[in-house]
Amino acid sequence: MNCEIIAVGTELLLGDIVNTNGQYISQRLSSLGLDVYHHTVVGDNLDRLVEAIKIASSRADVIITTGGLGPTDDDITKLGVAKALGVELSLDETSLKRIKDRFSRYGRPMPAINERQAYIPIGSRAIDNDNGTAPGIIGEYDSKIYISLPGPPKEMRPMFEEKIVPYLKQKSKHVIKSHTLKVIGIGESALQEKLGDIMTNQTNPTIALYAKEGEVHIRITAKDEDISEADDKIKEVKNKILNVLGMNVYGYNDDTLESVVNNLLQEKRMTIAFAESCTGGMISSRFTDIPNASISFINGVVCYSNEAKVNILGVNRDTIEKYGAVSMETAEEMAYCIKKISNTDIGLSITGIAGPSGGTESKPVGLCYIGIAFDDQVKVYSSVFNGNRNKIRWLATTKALDILRRNILEIK
Repeated sequence: MNCEIIAVGTELLLGDIVNTNGQYISQRLSSLGLDVYHHTVVGDNLDRLVEAIKIASSRADVIITTGGLGPTDDDITKLGVAKALGVELSLDETSLKRIKDRFSRYGRPMPAINERQAYIPIGSRAIDNDNGTAPGIIGEYDSKIYISLPGPPKEMRPMFEEKIVPYLKQKSKHVIKSHTLKVIGIGESALQEKLGDIMTNQTNPTIALYAKEGEVHIRITAKDEDISEADDKIKEVKNKILNVLGMNVYGYNDDTLESVVNNLLQEKRMTIAFAESCTGGMISSRFTDIPNASISFINGVVCYSNEAKVNILGVNRDTIEKYGAVSMETAEEMAYCIKKISNTDIGLSITGIAGPSGGTESKPVGLCYIGIAFDDQVKVYSSVFNGNRNKIRWLATTKALDILRRNILEIK
């Protein structure tokens, strides 16, 4: 079965509210083996809503609306569904009693306007709302399924999980599984070229690429009647991709680059400290987002000025005067010094020009040097990143974490 989601509300069209309901429902439908081919957003206009429902009915088996179930004049979803189906609304006494009881529990009489929420299209059944006054609706008409859910996520999500999921599971014969590979060091277009044959020849599973800041995600999605068969299909394609990309795949699903690096450090019982200039503590911040990072992350120093590099880290003043703060030589000493003063296994440094000013012909905006000190050696890498100040800083920390990951993997 294929589904269409219709979000109702002028506030969505104006951008006052983000349509998180659409994302949530799509993800859950996918896990149930149901395809979502279209999303529609329509304002609080009855004619346009009726038109949207009729269009959805012509191309989808399941039509799900969210929003517009309140008691006011602009809450038109149930009326829109009824008009699109050519049926009338009728009072559902059970729903009316539940609404009255809810007000009674709070010691208030039910306003007369709330009675409107108890009306549903003839032929449908009400779905109890345990977190609000607006009941949902399920109706089956001419082999199509119509589901109306409240707009507030705190009402919609529990209703969907507790009432709609069990209902839809009975209707679906398939399960859809997805697995995400996270790739770094290869751009989206180059990645598509590398995976050309694999992507071209696949229909189930399907492969989709998603470009992110500094990395690309590959989502493999399989559909089958049996969940283990879907897993097997994903595993086969995943192994083909890994054979092509190797170390460029850094993690899967909910992994982040920093969490992967942290796990590697802890597996090898290694500690690290950061010395940051242009990134201003960003890499330390990313690392401390990890709950157990304190086992491996000892400290970070933001040495933004030349004086801080000299007085706090111990970088040789002559090095900065001769080569500049943004140089391979300074990055090398920064990495060595932070490792020494922190007594860690690894020291990592970043120095660069984040912009928008400060660049020269020989040292343009976006130039960054990344140093890594471990054992008795120091390696320095240089890159030039494009973008605004925040993007350059983010890409620099991402590159630094990837350099760190690759070097840890090589340590015996």
